[in-house]
Amino acid sequence: MSTLATTPPRTDTPSPPARRHQLTDWRPEDPGFWRTTGASIARRNLWVSIFAEHVGFSVWSLWSVTVLFLGPAYGIDPAGKFLLTAVPAALGAVLRLPYTLAVARFGGRNWTIVSALMLLLPAVPMTILLEPGVSYPTLMVLACLTGVGGGNFASSMANINLFYPERLKGRALGLNAGGGNLGVPAVQLVGLAVLATAGAAHPRLVPAVYLPLIVLAALAAARWLDNIPAARNEPGALRETARDGHTWVMALLYIGTFGSFIGFGFAFGQVLQIEFADRFATPIDAAGLTFLGPLVGSLIRPVGGQLADRFGGAKVTFWNFAAMAGGASLVLYAAGQKSLPLYLTGFMALFVTSGIGNGSTYKMIPAIFRARVADEVAEGRLDPADTERRARRLTGALIGIAGAVGAFGGVLVNIAFRQSFLTWHSADAAYLAFIGYYALCLALTWVVYLRPGRRTLAGV
Repeated sequence: MSTLATTPPRTDTPSPPARRHQLTDWRPEDPGFWRTTGASIARRNLWVSIFAEHVGFSVWSLWSVTVLFLGPAYGIDPAGKFLLTAVPAALGAVLRLPYTLAVARFGGRNWTIVSALMLLLPAVPMTILLEPGVSYPTLMVLACLTGVGGGNFASSMANINLFYPERLKGRALGLNAGGGNLGVPAVQLVGLAVLATAGAAHPRLVPAVYLPLIVLAALAAARWLDNIPAARNEPGALRETARDGHTWVMALLYIGTFGSFIGFGFAFGQVLQIEFADRFATPIDAAGLTFLGPLVGSLIRPVGGQLADRFGGAKVTFWNFAAMAGGASLVLYAAGQKSLPLYLTGFMALFVTSGIGNGSTYKMIPAIFRARVADEVAEGRLDPADTERRARRLTGALIGIAGAVGAFGGVLVNIAFRQSFLTWHSADAAYLAFIGYYALCLALTWVVYLRPGRRTLAGV
């Protein structure tokens, strides 16, 4: 979903695309067109998009694994390693908004090819330069460059949103998002395989594995994806949405859900090695566990949407933040007791609930603007015929902004861990900060969407 829109659907006789890769006649809302032509084209574009986005997420997450290889020979302390995992999250967050707009400007197929090839910018030099003796500024530049993979999610979601009718968007976008998120545990499994076979002395092998996959993603996009020339960026939608208070409430909530997922995904291996140094003396010991959290968080994301469909997005989000605060409290207690089983249980709970929260907050966004638009119609300020278009316009813009701001949560998580270890020589302060933030999100959800008297937002 994005600020993108297509021209109104026609209802005349279905016809195939006018020329290869250019869908000049694209009418997914027309049942006849969808049945005879549209569905097969949309499925082809979806599966290629999932693969390209998956590779992008893996490249974005490379440093969650790479830091495990940086032993004493590299001369980097834990605080320095947390910076190396924070900068990719920062650039990925910054790029999400322009990547969303790029789909309409350049075409979904064209931009997927370009954005896939841009993944070579960090992967090639990492393959060449990662060895003892490389300077810390060089490592910071390489880490920052992997942020290009974070932008791929936004453009991929914006592109796939154009291919499906409204009744099928939820499932298609859920598959696209989930397939992309699985890139986080996938790259960690690659790192584990390299550690187990080649050893910790060969970090460059991890990005090297992705070089052919990056090229394959670009070739697959060139061969099987299509452009929809009728797509356009809705003028003024971002500006209008940025002035709405709900945009920033949802952005704060998304920092708590997706920000936690990507932040913990980047930091978990490091924290595990530091908190339980006696149990995880070698990188392979930690790598054997770090992929589990992102894996379950990715797989359970659709469950959050399904629960929101049944019980309401705000209710699920409210109780989910309560569970996240409980998970962080368990991690804090377990760290003090040096109980590895409790510690792992608490972190798995955080990954599960961050995944559920990703799904439930995404479900809240369209419900918010459907309710707002219904108010405008009831007050006579909007023509009922324009209801659906306005709701889609504002919803797409909000998802673009919330997605970009929410990704900064990955930066905040890693900075919180870094500062906690620097100042207090433990992660306790970071855990307390997470508990406090989840409590704030819980309170915001209640005050804005659930407290009695919020009748205009009762469907959220």
